[in-house]
Amino acid sequence: MRITPARRRTLRGGTAAMAATALVALGASPAAAEPEPDLGVGTIAPIKGVQAGSAFSTPLTFLNKGTAEVPVSYVTYVVSPGLRADEMYKNCSYYTIPSHDEMPDSHVAACRIDQPLKPGVVYGTEKPLSLKALDSALNDDLRVRIGVVEPDPDEGDSGSTDPVQGTGDPLTLVEKGPATDADRENHPEPAASADVTAANTADFGLTGAELEGEAGDEVTATVEFANKGPARVQGEMGRSVATVDIRIPKGTSVVKAHGYCDAVTKTHYRCGTSQSWVDAGGGESYPFVLRIDKAVGRTTGEVSFSGQERPFDRNAANDTAQIVIDTGKAPGTSGSSGSTGGTGGTGGTGGSSSTGGSGSAGSTSGTGGTGGTGTTGGSADAGGSATGGATPQTAGGGNLAATGSDSTVPLAGMAAAAVAAGGGIVWAVRRRSAAHAN
Repeated sequence: MRITPARRRTLRGGTAAMAATALVALGASPAAAEPEPDLGVGTIAPIKGVQAGSAFSTPLTFLNKGTAEVPVSYVTYVVSPGLRADEMYKNCSYYTIPSHDEMPDSHVAACRIDQPLKPGVVYGTEKPLSLKALDSALNDDLRVRIGVVEPDPDEGDSGSTDPVQGTGDPLTLVEKGPATDADRENHPEPAASADVTAANTADFGLTGAELEGEAGDEVTATVEFANKGPARVQGEMGRSVATVDIRIPKGTSVVKAHGYCDAVTKTHYRCGTSQSWVDAGGGESYPFVLRIDKAVGRTTGEVSFSGQERPFDRNAANDTAQIVIDTGKAPGTSGSSGSTGGTGGTGGTGGSSSTGGSGSAGSTSGTGGTGGTGTTGGSADAGGSATGGATPQTAGGGNLAATGSDSTVPLAGMAAAAVAAGGGIVWAVRRRSAAHAN
């Protein structure tokens, strides 16, 4: 199921919740009340090239676009998980709104500004707002809001942490001058946001599986996607942060696919992620219950990333993996006989691996000229051998997770899935939201 815009709460982290509270409070005012405050936050330029683990700052501006003075206001700024407040202003309280719906954690600072904002005047922070990029920072964001209603950390049953009051110098505003037409255009709304991009990397890796079984068996092949860090990666809201293509080994069929995966063909599945972000050390597991339909020796299926570009991932060695299943010898073949072929004759007319001759033919010859030799016995190309060749390795040296056969009974039906070709839809959110509602 796609995430519908109506169910998104993309500004909950101290922005949309405060907006709703403000609107309710203002809507309840008597008709004869003073005009509603019309406050705006200045556009915030994107912040690029931040060093992970270091502090950075950005200026903020505000404008009272109304006709009446605003005696008290509240400036709230919210950062995503890779960032933190670097200064603890004493007129600000700090708390965290945990992950909910499609939103990751949000770290909130709600600041009371006890100074009047004159109409038609631009104000700025006395000093640029100071923030810190954590070691996990990569593609984060800053959101700022100004209003006249005090934010409530417990609004909406968000389960926020207890607010902690700052102890440093206060966050204060200073007059910048009368607003021009350009200033009014630059402060269109009471909220503004900016992307914060850190110079960091994240290693996305894949691990396959190695199994064995016989015709008729069911086995579970589990593919693993992991973010090995150090950065946390935030993708487009409501979209999978990674897309994994899984191709099923020949001679097998899918009994049950993982719920985050959608069939492209009978042997090709495309899998998404449970959220639009993945923390360092996080990832997904994709178990597939497969039936071995026939013995074809060792058979492999490929696993790879597709869809989204990953400029932050500098290690391509673990970007692919394999599902390897040893299904035993194919019927009617004798892979071991080739190695014990006859010792007689020169085998002048004996069969070779390219012509389909077998070792058993050589073993029945005496020393005559027509007997095949052990080296010209049957090969895997002529019907498979006992070993089927060397053990396949993942491209670039990726690891295979070894597991045994599995007799899991197929479950009725597949979980609903709709992973988009360019980078799948987030799946587990709906289930978690539904469980919370119940």
